[in-house]
Amino acid sequence: MKIALFGGSFDPVHSEHVRLVRTAVSALKLDKVYVIPSYAAPHKEYGAACSGEERLQMCKIAFRAEPAAEVSAFELEQGGTSYTYLTCRYFKERFPEAELFLLLGADMLEDFFGWKNPEEIVSLVMVAACGRGGACPDLHAAFRARFGRDYLEVGFEGEVVSSTALRCALAFGKNPRELDGEVLRYLRARGLYEFAPIAPALALEKPERREHSYRAALLAAARARSAGVPERKCLLAAALHDCGKYVPADSPLLKGFVPPENVPVPVQHQYTGAYLAEHEFGVSDGEILNAIRFHTSGRAGMTELEKLIYLADMLEEGRSFEGVGSLRKLFFTDLNACLYAALKRQTEYLAAQGKPVYPLTQEAYFWIKRVVNADNS
Repeated sequence: MKIALFGGSFDPVHSEHVRLVRTAVSALKLDKVYVIPSYAAPHKEYGAACSGEERLQMCKIAFRAEPAAEVSAFELEQGGTSYTYLTCRYFKERFPEAELFLLLGADMLEDFFGWKNPEEIVSLVMVAACGRGGACPDLHAAFRARFGRDYLEVGFEGEVVSSTALRCALAFGKNPRELDGEVLRYLRARGLYEFAPIAPALALEKPERREHSYRAALLAAARARSAGVPERKCLLAAALHDCGKYVPADSPLLKGFVPPENVPVPVQHQYTGAYLAEHEFGVSDGEILNAIRFHTSGRAGMTELEKLIYLADMLEEGRSFEGVGSLRKLFFTDLNACLYAALKRQTEYLAAQGKPVYPLTQEAYFWIKRVVNADNS
């Protein structure tokens, strides 16, 4: 009997998960595939956006038409960090005579070397790497040298689907085509991946501005984990950062708002946006409010979230100024260096136009310059 184990957060489960299993069943002649949602993945500091029970139910819906697939609650029932070696050990004890496989996306192979007890995993199961999104580096020699046996390749050229991007799309009320219709209905009925302030905040914006906010959220969220920032904070701050853009000063929504003095017109909406986020949409997280409050000007001592929102607002895919491509690359490699380059560009541009630099922006520039110089030294 041939049995494969396919684990993951499945947050949310999507069409490429199903296609991968379907491909593996055919290629490896599998009798059974256990789809195993994790309780808490070792590499995800802030955990899943949905509960284990919700992700379990979504998996059952998504794989309902796959006869070889069975969704297992094993890791959810164990609780704690979900280590693959323990899961493999359990299924080996349960099916001692079966030929066991561990299905991985080929993009996870390099990380596999750093997993907990990978030698035990390889002793219990045959690792089967399913190629996704194009060719992956040839790791066969390194794998054999480390583990004394090779892994299998399963030809699978499915689309690259980002769970982060899916969660962002859902937060903005979009209906991603990568989600099964029944899964989408399930999560919509329960309000999963939704943030109560986002819809009413976006309603204050023009359609093109909503799409800008969406693109900014995509960029910020893609960098969130590596920056040590909770994804939910990025999504909410990016979604609301321009909510004050089109709200006039005499609007009842701004009753009680007192703006700072001498604020240039292009900067004003960051302050009204923070006010609306707090007083109209109920955002109480001070870090999120500050990310909105300083997303246009920046300021000295910016937090990682503030840096992400400032830069995502400037560098999202709809922006097309000279040098934006280089700044986007830097965004994913060195956040401080990117912020320094972005603020340098901004201050030089304003000076060249004969326009004054807002004091907070000037302070932000001098501050990040010192930070970068200290890092380089």
